[in-house]
Amino acid sequence: MPAPEDTAEQIAALLDGLVRRQRRASKADLDVTHGQLRVLRTLDNADRALRLSELANQLGIVPRSATSVVDDLEAAGLVARKPDPDDRRATLVNLTPAGTKVLATIRRLRRDAMVSLVERLEPSEQAELLRLLTRLSDD
Repeated sequence: MPAPEDTAEQIAALLDGLVRRQRRASKADLDVTHGQLRVLRTLDNADRALRLSELANQLGIVPRSATSVVDDLEAAGLVARKPDPDDRRATLVNLTPAGTKVLATIRRLRRDAMVSLVERLEPSEQAELLRLLTRLSDD
């Protein structure tokens, strides 16, 4: 029987491979980096436009890095900046309709990639995999 460290390493490698496969499948003709996708998802999950400093904080990055990513996304028409009405020194960022559309496309492509993988499993195996992954991801 393999040592727990070996098993953990094997599981990590397999999960990394599955995530890479899913990311590749979702890049079909979409020029969005992983960092940009994180910004799009964060803005989509917010209930309002976010200040750049709030966005950086939620992403766990420095504000300058958030500014660079937002610059690129704004140039691509996926996010828009507007002055913060409560603080004229601050800038708010939100998704544009094009950003929402790109995010929906990426989510659909990722879901489709995962469907093609889990279809290899019997329904009972799919349920067990979901149960185990849920158990591992519980905090």
